[in-house]
Amino acid sequence: MSTALRALKKNYPDAHCALIHENSWQLLIATMLSAQCTDDMVNKVTPVLFEAYTTPEALGGAPIGSVEKIVRPTGFYKNKARAIKQTSQDLVDRYKSEVPRTMEELIELRGVGRKTANVVLGNAFNINFGVVVDTHVGRLSRRMGFTAEKDPIKVEQDLMGLVPQEDWTLISHLFISHGRALCSARKPLCDQCFLKRSCPKNL
Repeated sequence: MSTALRALKKNYPDAHCALIHENSWQLLIATMLSAQCTDDMVNKVTPVLFEAYTTPEALGGAPIGSVEKIVRPTGFYKNKARAIKQTSQDLVDRYKSEVPRTMEELIELRGVGRKTANVVLGNAFNINFGVVVDTHVGRLSRRMGFTAEKDPIKVEQDLMGLVPQEDWTLISHLFISHGRALCSARKPLCDQCFLKRSCPKNL
C-alpha cells in the first residue's frame, strides 16, 4: 500500500472533498444528500438550499414541501428532506446548532451513518477517525488487492490497517480521483495507469 499511496499522492496532489460547502453543517447536509446521487448534482442543489435556509434553525423549521421541492433532483427526496430537516432541528435542540465532533454523536442523528460521519469528521474537523468507503473506494480496494471484502465497514477496517492514520481521510479522495480518471467500473484504462505494474488486475 505504501508504494501505491505515494504514487496516488504524486498524481493527484489536489485530491479533496468534491462537495462544495462553507462550514461543517453545510458539509453534513450535502453529504446526506449525496447518497445514491452524484456530487455534481448535489453541488447544483445545495446553493439553492442554503440560499433559502442559511442556518440549521432555518432548515429545521422549514416547510417540508419546500425542502422536498429543492432536493428532489438528488433522488429519494422525501426521505432526504425529512432527514436533513430533522437533523438540522436536532442540532439546534441538542448541540446549540453546532455539528458534533464525535462518531458516536453524529451517527445518532437521523440519516447519518458511519460513512457520512467520516466525511464530516475528516473534512470539516480534520479528525481521521476512519476511512470513507464509497463505490470507488470499495472497487479500487478490491481491484488492487487491499481487501477481498464487499461490506463497506469491513473494507474500511482493512484499509485502516494498511494506511497511516494521518492519511485516512486523504486515501478516499485519492481513490475517488483515480476511479474517476482511470480506474472506472466498466472500462478501466489499465494501459495508462501508473499503478499497473503492481495491480493484481494486470498480473
